[in-house]
Amino acid sequence: MNDSMSPVSRRDAIKAAGAAAAAAAGMPSVHAQSPSTDVIRVGLVGAGGRGTGAMMQSLAVPGSNVKLTAIADISDRSIENALKQAESQKEKVDCPEERRFKGLDGYKQVLDHCDLVILATPPGFRPFHFEAAVKAGKHVFMEKPVCVDAFGARLCLQVAKMADEKKLKVVVGLQRHYDDKYLETLARVRDGLAGNIVSGQVYWNGDRPWFRNRKPEMSELQYQLSNWYHFMWLSGDHIAEQHVHNIDVANWFLGKLPVSAYGVGGLQNRKPDQPTQIYDHHTVTFTYPGGLKINSQCRQFPGGEGRVGEEFQGTKGIVRIGEITDYAGNVLWKFEGKGCKPYQVEHDRLHDAIRRDTPLNDAYHGTTSSFCAVLGRYATYSGKQVAYDKVFALDDRTMPEGLTWDGPAPVLPEADGRYALPMPATFKMTAERQEPVS
Repeated sequence: MNDSMSPVSRRDAIKAAGAAAAAAAGMPSVHAQSPSTDVIRVGLVGAGGRGTGAMMQSLAVPGSNVKLTAIADISDRSIENALKQAESQKEKVDCPEERRFKGLDGYKQVLDHCDLVILATPPGFRPFHFEAAVKAGKHVFMEKPVCVDAFGARLCLQVAKMADEKKLKVVVGLQRHYDDKYLETLARVRDGLAGNIVSGQVYWNGDRPWFRNRKPEMSELQYQLSNWYHFMWLSGDHIAEQHVHNIDVANWFLGKLPVSAYGVGGLQNRKPDQPTQIYDHHTVTFTYPGGLKINSQCRQFPGGEGRVGEEFQGTKGIVRIGEITDYAGNVLWKFEGKGCKPYQVEHDRLHDAIRRDTPLNDAYHGTTSSFCAVLGRYATYSGKQVAYDKVFALDDRTMPEGLTWDGPAPVLPEADGRYALPMPATFKMTAERQEPVS
């Protein structure tokens, strides 16, 4: 980490995110500039399902002269699967054996062979890979969340500022920002159709996540990396890894960040033979400036009613994405567009910004929304109301320094093979004690 970089405050991050959004909204006005036709060399770091999907979307940008030139992953099989997927775009693939890198340090080699890097490893690595990419002068597409702790959030905001200084373009995989239905709904909210927003609810309630069984030859660290979703230091817990999408929408629509969070959570419905270090449910109340509250739910239970989405109550009506009604149920506005493919649009916009050298940096809202999800986790793990600014300032780092493939795992199973869960009575948010006390 570059200690000479000045810290970026919460207030500065809000201002920067607003400026970036305004620049993105004004993108059509700068299309008079002549776009470049140079080859954009794309590198992929993290060749799992989401990374491979992002790679394919980058190769599919209409009219873009692009080549896949390097890949890194900890698994040979993942690299092979990504290249197999890319066979449908084989004229855009130039990734020989010597530019396929396996191991925890493979991302460093990828950066030597690309102009745009896709960062899609487990989220715990994201701040450090983002820093390396920007220091190397690379444009970035990175998956959410971009941080899993306060240390990573501060680092990402500092790197976002560095990216602006280098005129690098950054897109974060919070694709609702590129979805016409969300954009048009937000425009109606900004026009005041629903009045002033006074409350809201955001949800990601669904089923159990994937799980990979332990193989006999695996070390503990290899097992945790393979099962990264189930370890807080790698995924941030599902409130960060998944529910960040909905929390981000609340911040976006309100144009504010919460000042505090208070909630409850726990582990209730995991299978006994699938040990995990994360909760399976979180319920958090986020309090925003002025006392406005957003209620947040995420759970991973089998059965029940699934719900993924956002709803806000205004002084004049109810906002659901794609529709605004008054309190009598009369439709005030309804989305009538054809919709779009936001997963593709975010890559289209990124390539366009690179070629026209127009401002685009999602890292500010990507980081603050990721940290808000982390704040919710700190609230449920600790059982306390936690303040954004206070937690943001903590020297709390969950990703160990000097991690090596053959080294120890940062958390270890107990005698019965299960992992100690964070508990409000014992959970500590300090640099001295990262893991919960069993």
